[in-house]
Amino acid sequence: MSVKDIIKSSFLQSYQSTAMTVKMMLLYLLAAALIGIFIYGMYRLMTKNTFYSKTFNLSLMLLCVITAAIIITIQSSIVVSLGMVGALSIVRFRTAVKDPLDLVFLFWAISAGIITGARMVGLAIVLSAVVAVLLFLFRYMPDERKSVLLVVKASDTELSSIIQQMVEKYVKRYSIKSKLLSKEELNIVFELRLKSCEDLMQELNRLEGISSVSLIAHRGEE
Repeated sequence: MSVKDIIKSSFLQSYQSTAMTVKMMLLYLLAAALIGIFIYGMYRLMTKNTFYSKTFNLSLMLLCVITAAIIITIQSSIVVSLGMVGALSIVRFRTAVKDPLDLVFLFWAISAGIITGARMVGLAIVLSAVVAVLLFLFRYMPDERKSVLLVVKASDTELSSIIQQMVEKYVKRYSIKSKLLSKEELNIVFELRLKSCEDLMQELNRLEGISSVSLIAHRGEE
């Protein structure tokens, strides 16, 4: 027997040894579904104060089950696995992710499906529990300084330096995101991290020539 035959026989035997019964497949898919439901609940809880997409949340749950089914199929048949790898290689996903946390949930659902399909349900459960604890721990941890955008509009175009001095009085680090100057109006947008902007806003509003002062939460902040 040649080396090629030995490699071929050992490779085929490894796939034959991973064959599963229908009952086992259903149990692993059920486990993936339960983990997917848990991810569904976690995403709904984490996004209750922000923009919530039910269709995206449903896709997370289904993605976990579908990924598990793919991994089970790959382990069960070498012919189907090669065909599936070829089919999946031409798939392109172009859905834009609006929040970085959504990307984390996507990777969580896919990873849980892969681990469950690989017959390591215990590891998938531990992974989900650890991720959930970390999300709760750091998501709701109080943050005294949040990144905000301070928008100042003035009818007097000569107030640029005065406005900047007032901002420097309350915060050491800041950046000017945009500055629009016309013949009749001055519009400046500052990005800064400050525990409370009420005093700064009131002082700016009392300044002669200021039209409006507004505060906008930075993307990703609550």
